[in-house]
Amino acid sequence: MQTSSDRHAYPAHWEADVVLRDGGTARIRPITAEDADRLVSFYEQVSDESKYYRFFAPYPRLSAKDVHRFTHHDFVDRVGLAATVGGEFIATVRYDRIGPAGAPGPAPGDEAEVAFLVQDAHQGRGVASALLEHIAAVARERGIRRFSAEVLPANTKMIKVFTDAGYTQKRSFEDGVVRLEFDIEPTDRSLAVQRAREQRAEGRSVRRLLLPGSVAVIGVGRGPASVGRGILGHLREAGFTGPLYAVNRAFEPERAEIDGVPAHRSVREIAEPVDLAVVAVPADRVPEVVAECGEHGVQGLVVISAGYAESGPEGRERQRSLVRQARAYGMRIIGPNAFGIINTAPGVRLNASLAPEMPRPGRIGMFTQSGAIGIALLSRLHRRGGGVTGVTGVSTFVSAGNRADVSGNDVLQYWYDDPGTDVALMYLESIGNPRKFTRLARRTAAVKPLVVVQAAGAPQGHAVRATRLPHATVSALLRQAGVIRVDTITELVDTGLLLARQPLPAGARVAILGNSESLGVLTYDRCLAEGLRPQPPHDLTTAASAEDFRAALARALADESSDAVVVTAIPAVGEGAAQDAALAGALRSAALANPAKPVLVVHVELGGLAEALSAAASTGPQPGGSLPQQPPLPGASAVTGTPGVPPDAEATAATSTPPGPETPPAPETPPGPETPGDPETPAPRLIPAYPAAERAVRALAEAVRYGQWRREAAEPGKVPEYEDIDEKGAAALITGLLDRGEGLTPGAEDTCALLARYGIPVRRAVPAPTADAAAEAARTLGYPVALKATAPHLRHRADLGGVRLDLADEEQLRRSYAELTELFGSPQEVRPVVQTMAPRGVDTVVRSVIDPAAGAVLSFGLAGAPSQLLDDMAHRLVPVTGREATSMIRSIRTAPLLFGWRGSAPVDTPALEEMLLRVSRLVDDHPEVAAVTLEPVVVAPHGVSVLGASVRLAPPPVRDDLGPRTLPAY
Repeated sequence: MQTSSDRHAYPAHWEADVVLRDGGTARIRPITAEDADRLVSFYEQVSDESKYYRFFAPYPRLSAKDVHRFTHHDFVDRVGLAATVGGEFIATVRYDRIGPAGAPGPAPGDEAEVAFLVQDAHQGRGVASALLEHIAAVARERGIRRFSAEVLPANTKMIKVFTDAGYTQKRSFEDGVVRLEFDIEPTDRSLAVQRAREQRAEGRSVRRLLLPGSVAVIGVGRGPASVGRGILGHLREAGFTGPLYAVNRAFEPERAEIDGVPAHRSVREIAEPVDLAVVAVPADRVPEVVAECGEHGVQGLVVISAGYAESGPEGRERQRSLVRQARAYGMRIIGPNAFGIINTAPGVRLNASLAPEMPRPGRIGMFTQSGAIGIALLSRLHRRGGGVTGVTGVSTFVSAGNRADVSGNDVLQYWYDDPGTDVALMYLESIGNPRKFTRLARRTAAVKPLVVVQAAGAPQGHAVRATRLPHATVSALLRQAGVIRVDTITELVDTGLLLARQPLPAGARVAILGNSESLGVLTYDRCLAEGLRPQPPHDLTTAASAEDFRAALARALADESSDAVVVTAIPAVGEGAAQDAALAGALRSAALANPAKPVLVVHVELGGLAEALSAAASTGPQPGGSLPQQPPLPGASAVTGTPGVPPDAEATAATSTPPGPETPPAPETPPGPETPGDPETPAPRLIPAYPAAERAVRALAEAVRYGQWRREAAEPGKVPEYEDIDEKGAAALITGLLDRGEGLTPGAEDTCALLARYGIPVRRAVPAPTADAAAEAARTLGYPVALKATAPHLRHRADLGGVRLDLADEEQLRRSYAELTELFGSPQEVRPVVQTMAPRGVDTVVRSVIDPAAGAVLSFGLAGAPSQLLDDMAHRLVPVTGREATSMIRSIRTAPLLFGWRGSAPVDTPALEEMLLRVSRLVDDHPEVAAVTLEPVVVAPHGVSVLGASVRLAPPPVRDDLGPRTLPAY
């Protein structure tokens, strides 16, 4: 427990775990008076050269005065942070607030001098860069806006830390010292630098787990039925390429090995380095094991042991302690309660899991949180020709259990630039940081497909932030980030195999051909249901030969009016394997001639044709030379696979084109089952076969939507600037309103004033507590007017008769006032208001809310029943771009009402888009704006009118995606 060194309380919220450049972890925390001995020990381990760079003179040891100064801080004007591993300092940073003359000074001075010292053994790990991010965030919190630093010219490493951070800098040279000055407000460049570092660090932390040089299994029982003994066997049978060690404290002292693997009673007894430890001991013994691993320098843990958060409050606390202990030693954890990890790369061959068989090498990455779902995924890929015996196999597999530390976000960081993974499949029972996941998914999906099944609720073992958004809304937000969102494991595999084996379709036009009219019509109907544009099925009749299929497929692929082809096939009576093989060869031959379009097969049995398609794949490259590959989408290029694989139960036909959508090139990848050793030899493109039309078409529809998203993502929209926005004026108004108390809902006048600063005028509504007051308000506003009941149970309920429109004079107004009060009660109950009439149009609603899990979300729909009863709302994450605003309006089911449905006049959708963009800017610029509701927003043929508005303010939430890099707190 840390205590305050001076007059301010210890800021525990500054503590954070971070991932360093090499994938290890460190803890950053404030330095206190209790750290005197740690500081002295740390300083003794720093080289004389580093000390000279820090103090500009020989400084062999710290005096008592120095130690007091560097450990006593007020946490406002003087702050020190330390990076620790194993409880010991590895680096420090401090700032001292300075005045205009450069001398130490208190607030309100907004400049501080900053200085670093990093232990030589830890230089080059990115420690200083991480500390700079955190000390800058602390300084901003304390009202500091600018850092200055003096550095010796020879200290190029420290100069690089500052110059590479992305802040706007001024540099000067005086008296032999380089002086750097820079604002510490985040910029687009500094955020880009920070996120690039985050990706490299987190990706390498997963790489250390998936590509270990050596593995120790802790908990290898002497009996054959123990979990640890089983995992050790799986590692041996998979052919792990590095040293293996078996550990069990119950081993006899004289035991030298078990199952041919060196045996030890403790990790400490192993003389060689251990990169990865698989822990399969009872939960109460895990802390002892973690301590031994940390002291031995183990880089990462896979904790198979159960008995943690999934078992209740006591287990949840045990899980927190596990994560804190492992991170203190710089280790990351997969688990606890994990199924394990697999890496099929030829140079690794790691099966540190409960899966008894090693999947075949392939280019599909898989992540699950549930062990049962992991088994189901591997099983389905096995049956579909994508796993144990198939061609399109697994590159890496992670089943994270309670995912207390390593999560799907971390694995996405690894897959993003992993040349061995073309397609990512994820089963997510919970998303711990949806805002970060959405950001990472958008970046990953721009270069390789990401297919996700998202469960509706989180299991007990997962610590997740509560969300106020419906499950369907979260799913919609994921789709906008390029995530291919499917509902079942079957759809996950179906879609993944198509994307791994076929090019992306250029559009939604689908040609259908086959030897069954009924199956063709069924496929046609399913295409319509999925929003595709199918052509009338081409029936080849049941008498069609393999040559007829080849010629029809060749014509369909060559036809510029189609973007994809679905082939339907039923077995001919009396024909067998020979006919199936001939048909598979014919399809392969036709696809070979036009590799730019995807081809799918729907067949009615799981045997013959599927086996023949797989057998065709195993024949490897066909004569005729290489073919031109599909042109890559912007920012990506094609990656090829490898020929020659055994047949499987439901596999695929081959052509000489890339196995999946365009992904970054991987020339350094060693040859393997899906990676050709000869770059001049094209790899087979596999034709996926499906046992039902609806499965094939659903997978194709997902590929079409993803292809469209990729094309749009290549030219992202922009967040527009509006010259009439008064951001500073709005900030001052918000600050003043918040001074009145938290959770403030401003009155109508303040709400209108705030919205007006962002160019969002609200039509004035004047309260009318009496009929005379209503008449006076109408004379002031000018006729015609509207009279509305604003009581909560009547607001926005025109269907109940609480609104009177187009009142042309005082007589109509008084009559309507009397009707309202007679129908609904006294004026105090009805709360009537008088408002000027707006041009006729379509009533819509615009809302924004800051969700604790997803962040700021903008929503749009038609007012009334469409949004309330049918939930016909569109959602986008803030900030919204111009392109997103356009698609938002058009994505609701009732959008035709805005575009002249049944002869009505089209409304001014450009003005509506501008309204959405202005609300988005308001919420993005001012995180204190917790919620905005504009209802109704009347969209007329010319212009929009906001008739009702409400705003809720609150202290700004912690925006961890914009702050310094940090791991989730435990």
